[in-house]
Amino acid sequence: MGDIYVYMLVILAGLAITDLVVGVSNDAVNFLNSAIGSKAISFKTIMIIASIGIAVGALSSSGMMEVARKGIFVPSEFYFDEVMIIFMAVMITDILLLDFFNSMGLPTSTTVSIVFELLGAAVCMSLIKIYGEGEAGETILDLGKYIASDKAIEIILGILLSVVVAFTIGAIVQFLSRLMLTFNYPKRPAYLAGFFGGLSLTSLFYFIIVKGLKGADLGGLTNFLNSLDVYTLVGWATVFWMLFSYLYVYVMKWDIYKLIIILGTFGLAMAFAGNDLVNFIGVPIGAYQAWEAWSGSGVDATAYGMAALGEKLPSNKWLLVLAGVIMVVTLWFSSKAQAVVKTSVDLARQDSGTERFQSNALSRILVRYSLNAAEAIQHILPEKATNYIASRFEKLPEPAVVPKHADKPAFDYVRASVNLMVASILISIATSFKLPLSTTYVTFMVAMGTSLADRAWGTESAVYRIAGVLNVIGGWFFTAFSAFTAAAVFALIIYYGGFYAILGLVVVAIVLLVRSFVNHKNSQLVEKETEELKKAESNTIQGIIDESSENVAAVFKRSKRIYKNTLDGLISQDLNILKSSKKEANKLSGEIDGLRNNIFYLIRNLDEQHLGASKFYIEVLGNLQDISQSLDYISKSATTHIDNNHKSLKFTQIKDLKEIILRSHEVFAVSQTIFTKKDFGKLAEIITLKQELLGLIDQKIDKQVKRTKDTENSPKNTTLYFGLLLETRDLMNAAMNVVERYYTEYDAKRFED
Repeated sequence: MGDIYVYMLVILAGLAITDLVVGVSNDAVNFLNSAIGSKAISFKTIMIIASIGIAVGALSSSGMMEVARKGIFVPSEFYFDEVMIIFMAVMITDILLLDFFNSMGLPTSTTVSIVFELLGAAVCMSLIKIYGEGEAGETILDLGKYIASDKAIEIILGILLSVVVAFTIGAIVQFLSRLMLTFNYPKRPAYLAGFFGGLSLTSLFYFIIVKGLKGADLGGLTNFLNSLDVYTLVGWATVFWMLFSYLYVYVMKWDIYKLIIILGTFGLAMAFAGNDLVNFIGVPIGAYQAWEAWSGSGVDATAYGMAALGEKLPSNKWLLVLAGVIMVVTLWFSSKAQAVVKTSVDLARQDSGTERFQSNALSRILVRYSLNAAEAIQHILPEKATNYIASRFEKLPEPAVVPKHADKPAFDYVRASVNLMVASILISIATSFKLPLSTTYVTFMVAMGTSLADRAWGTESAVYRIAGVLNVIGGWFFTAFSAFTAAAVFALIIYYGGFYAILGLVVVAIVLLVRSFVNHKNSQLVEKETEELKKAESNTIQGIIDESSENVAAVFKRSKRIYKNTLDGLISQDLNILKSSKKEANKLSGEIDGLRNNIFYLIRNLDEQHLGASKFYIEVLGNLQDISQSLDYISKSATTHIDNNHKSLKFTQIKDLKEIILRSHEVFAVSQTIFTKKDFGKLAEIITLKQELLGLIDQKIDKQVKRTKDTENSPKNTTLYFGLLLETRDLMNAAMNVVERYYTEYDAKRFED
């Protein structure tokens, strides 16, 4: 019987490694977003600094391991076999849940996951004991006997409170920092930079280095740090770092903000590893310690109480080091981590641009009332105070040539420094009190608070940014609910199914993870194969024509694939192909919207004598948008038809559609070749092909009208078919409008030559 628990430990070890990989992919956003968003240092340097921070932080995590063993449930009330069921259900749930959020590109909280998974599995086992073999007369009201309700409530309230605290403190510190330094901080007096740097470095030194290392089991160094008087240490640290900062700024004349970002990234990575490592390996280590206590007892697993887990147990430094190594390797090679980081950086971006999230009713209401509140506050404040504050938040004038949006930092060094400093302080305080604070919640909400205080959420972007924040926070509540429910269900399955149920759940988890990995790799391959549309950068009309022709060739290539795949999927009634085509059509539409959002930068960069190029470019983008809208309609209507299980197309309709697919494919292929080679003299050929195709579509419409009159008996089928034909005609007309504009411009240029 004991062999079963050895197998369970092996499975838990494998799940722990997987959880580390999946968890770091999710939590990389916590310590990378500020450095990446500010572009203060190179990406490679950021990764090296973060890796060192993780490695050091892993050693300071030993005290946090107690949370997994006794922070949520009372181990003395459970037997060894029941504790193993709880731990197994938690780990399986955790991996699947985190991988789901990573695949969606959304940051979620590993702390919330593990807390609510432990709570869900423990509540399930407690109810089984109460209504099964528990003491006579026990009811659900006795649940508090099994659950460490005081500690659990303290942890949960701490996590929820951290959202408000992080947002508020981040906003206040950023407001004061900007009031002192303004957006033109490089031109401000050097003593201000030295003062800001001294405070920042003192905070990072004490809360990250000292608080972090004090939690580690480093022998003499730990004892020395624990013996220091707090106030004396803070006083001397403040004097040292103030002097260091002034020397750094005045004598060496180096950028103190970059140093803060470097040390802040290290410190936050260290705090992340110290606080969050328990989320990944705390449960397997708890299971191993439970097995050690039981294996030599000679008592049956169903009768051995786990009071030993409630005691203080020694940490295994080698396991912590191994976990740190796995985290560092994952950080370097996980592509999912980059998608999660992008969400956080986009929502904190200082300038406007293409927004990832759409506005919703709640975000619009919040913005409307916030604007009203801001106006009311402005009326209350004295005019001098209002004018002074407004002057401190004046943005730097736009340069004559506006840099590309993709290459611009999302925010400046001051905001990045505040993000790192405030988040590090809050997380380190929680770690020192052995509270599993959510690093995701803290870092994300600090970044959102500093964004708000920095007026990054202007009238052009506020509704979208707030909608994004609400989506992420909504995902956090979904995390809590789904973690609790799934862990409880899995615990129930394992309790009644035994070891075979464990094997079944592990196999299901492996299949889902492999499927997720394959889908992610396939989506990356599709992105690499897909020719992304590029923003125009030229400042002459000829340059605009050359650059935009590459985009037109890419649109024609992708339109050819989307149109053909959609109709092929409709004919074969393959819903997967249809959904894939619909997704690709949405992506194309989003990229074209991104090009339209870049028109401002294009016009600003054009030479005076070439301003006419902007009109040409705007008209071409309008035609490309018409193409994407037609493809969007075709893909949506075909997908909806099959998804609703309506009647399939008739043989005659399929035959006619295949003919149209073939001819449209030819038009797009010839167009793509001409625009790729920029051989605009052959554009007349496409116009001829287009006229033939439009004539063919008209014939097919006439045939369908006759069929509808004589033999057709499916209204849905007829509506779909007419819609496809008419939208195909609009698609071809929009494509030909692009061709004709280039042909006209080519003719005009040839005439001038």
